[in-house]
Amino acid sequence: MTDTPVTASLPPHSDGVNLCLAELLQYKNQSVRWLPPAQSVWSQLNGQHMSRKKGRGMNFSEVRPYQAGDDIRAIDWRVTARTGKTHTKLFTEEREQPVMLLVDLGASMKFGSQLMLKSVQAAHFASLLSWLAVNEQDRIGAIIYTGTQLIECKPTARQQGPLRLINALIDAHQSHSDESDNLPFSAALKHLHHLCPKGSEIVVLSDFYQLAETDKRRLSQLRQHNRIQFVQVHDPLEQGQTSFKGTEHVADSRQSVWLDFSAKKTREKLNEQYLGHQHFIHDMALSLAIPLHQISAAEPLMQQLGGIKKHHG
Repeated sequence: MTDTPVTASLPPHSDGVNLCLAELLQYKNQSVRWLPPAQSVWSQLNGQHMSRKKGRGMNFSEVRPYQAGDDIRAIDWRVTARTGKTHTKLFTEEREQPVMLLVDLGASMKFGSQLMLKSVQAAHFASLLSWLAVNEQDRIGAIIYTGTQLIECKPTARQQGPLRLINALIDAHQSHSDESDNLPFSAALKHLHHLCPKGSEIVVLSDFYQLAETDKRRLSQLRQHNRIQFVQVHDPLEQGQTSFKGTEHVADSRQSVWLDFSAKKTREKLNEQYLGHQHFIHDMALSLAIPLHQISAAEPLMQQLGGIKKHHG
């Protein structure tokens, strides 16, 4: 169901329900405003710009015999012991960093009461992050979860990365059927663990209705060698916020019911369920020290980034 759509505020070519190439390509230009010296979208999400250096900020290149003036801290003692001659490790500056997105396009994400579906907003944000990543000379990759299948985009540099991701998002969004989710979200996390290079930035875009307490172990494993962020996409109706006062048929992957939105009890029940879900997500993020952010499907993405809500995990 939807309230009166606010189509005038939608990005060009977007109807809020379907995805097209033009609406996702527009974020290529939008990403420029977030690059240094301007404040980056990562700064908006994290409260401070994350250092791009990890450890030494260098990648191991090769081993060669030690020369006068070499840093003694770089001596390779194993090779030195094996050969009987002192050898040192050479490093090259670390330039690329994988940015991995897990984008949830499952059944519960195909919902929106005002401006757009949650799944559409997630795709918009994924596009912006992908262009930002390659503009910072990082590689962008993704796993798209539809509830019935996983679509893999391996980390790729330059414009091929965002373009591959955008086309995969469009195809996945169009092909997803109305059947209930039969592939657990844990399968997406497991695949992400296998695909994700160590030292990656991981961003999970979801409403997290498919996340389970049993997924904590996998997330903990992912977090050992990577940085993880949760971005929760929500809709006002989930909190019982709507100007619609009639009776409407509402369905999701689990149930199909008629709701009377003119009744205060109905709106309070929705908000109670939403708050329970929020408590679960907040506790999960807090226990794993994962930053949790929120974006709404009821407002254009670029209007939200200046004041995006953050819940510190």
